[in-house]
Amino acid sequence: MFDVKYHEMPDGRRIAYRHIRGSGPTLVFLPGYMSDMDGGKATALFDWAREQGRACLLLDYSGCGKSEGEFADGTLSKWRDEVLALIEAKVEGEVVVIGSSMGGWLMLLVGAALGDRLAGMVGIAAAPDFTEWGYSDEQKAQMAAGETVFEDNPYGPEPTPTHAGFFADGQAQRQMGGIVPIDAPARLLHGHRDEDVPWQLSLQIAGVLRSDAVQVTFVKDGDHRLSRPQDIALLLRTVDGLIHDLEHT
Repeated sequence: MFDVKYHEMPDGRRIAYRHIRGSGPTLVFLPGYMSDMDGGKATALFDWAREQGRACLLLDYSGCGKSEGEFADGTLSKWRDEVLALIEAKVEGEVVVIGSSMGGWLMLLVGAALGDRLAGMVGIAAAPDFTEWGYSDEQKAQMAAGETVFEDNPYGPEPTPTHAGFFADGQAQRQMGGIVPIDAPARLLHGHRDEDVPWQLSLQIAGVLRSDAVQVTFVKDGDHRLSRPQDIALLLRTVDGLIHDLEHT
């Protein structure tokens, strides 16, 4: 029942996903850059949702995990549209979007597009606009000229690429320059020892969200991934608390 299935996009590319039906808003997990639905946080959320009888949707962006396509062709806009297509095809009713790192940037894009269907959001070291602040001027000039930038990858042996197409689309999808038109409640988790995404960014996100129902939680000894058992426990408590608030207001 919980095996990987595939959703075909209009251009024929097949997007891998896992979906369970259940009560309340559907929890939709958006992985980070070069991550997939087999990660620790996504898997823990799916297992928890199943145990609690909650609806949950996981997916791999095209070019990632089990989905078809080339990673080099991936952009935020393309991945946003894949998420929205899956929600439209598979999910009934409201949605809580949970975004990790780059998935937190997509969370804002998807959330704004969902409009009234967005019940709430949970960001985990959310990293909107990282094409702007995450690279040197030299690297940005390289990508603007059509080159791919490679950086050391602390999580694997291969360097992490950022392709010119992703960079250009990211610069066009920046969110932090004005008010983000989302009124749903949001919970933002961030590790103080995050060496990839400044923890201050979660405070800035809270400031630009139009919603007043925003809470920020810092983990003093937490790193970027927030994937230790205690971090995942915090995530699940946060999701549970948000759902409780939604159902009792």
